[in-house]
Amino acid sequence: MPLQNRVTPTGEIVATPHRGLFTGNRGIIHDPATKTLLKKRWSSPAWLTCVCEFRGRRRKVMGGRSWTELFFLDEATAFAAGHRPCFFCRRDDANRFRAAWEQGNDAENIHAPEIDAVLHRERLDRGRKRLHPLPMPLANLPDGAMVQAGEESYLVVSGEPLRWSFAGYERGNVDMDTALLLTPPSTVRAFAAGYQPVLHPSATALG
Repeated sequence: MPLQNRVTPTGEIVATPHRGLFTGNRGIIHDPATKTLLKKRWSSPAWLTCVCEFRGRRRKVMGGRSWTELFFLDEATAFAAGHRPCFFCRRDDANRFRAAWEQGNDAENIHAPEIDAVLHRERLDRGRKRLHPLPMPLANLPDGAMVQAGEESYLVVSGEPLRWSFAGYERGNVDMDTALLLTPPSTVRAFAAGYQPVLHPSATALG
């Protein structure tokens, strides 16, 4: 039985046998005795995206009283859910993201907790995923941004929508009457300023 630790673009945590390119965490949100999630879905405003392998270290997933390992199809999925790069295991990526976030959001000398505070407001609405109006036509959104239309999530690559699934992306059509922005607006502005999130190979093949 797969553990409940795979994250969707809307931030839900579900059980699926599919694997992902990235891991990450929102603090400790599991019971190590049963390897099941607690009722809470975060214990820290720092929602991180980490590499799956780091300096040869091995962890038993949900095996201890440490951070709860979550998994994402790709970095775009993690960003859509409200995460950002980890400054410990992904320092270079995190510094590039911070620089782009500063440029895109007209800020200077920003520290990680300040970014986390903005993201926490942008990703949640009374404990549920916050959706935002599209800041521009979908075709003009930067690569890596994700939108929600009805029950489906879509990645934007080269102005085209790709339907998300745990297995990867496929071409799809978005109902623009219902489309809303999933990726936090400040993160989208960081994409526009030059940060390029890592996409699943199925997206790069279609883009």
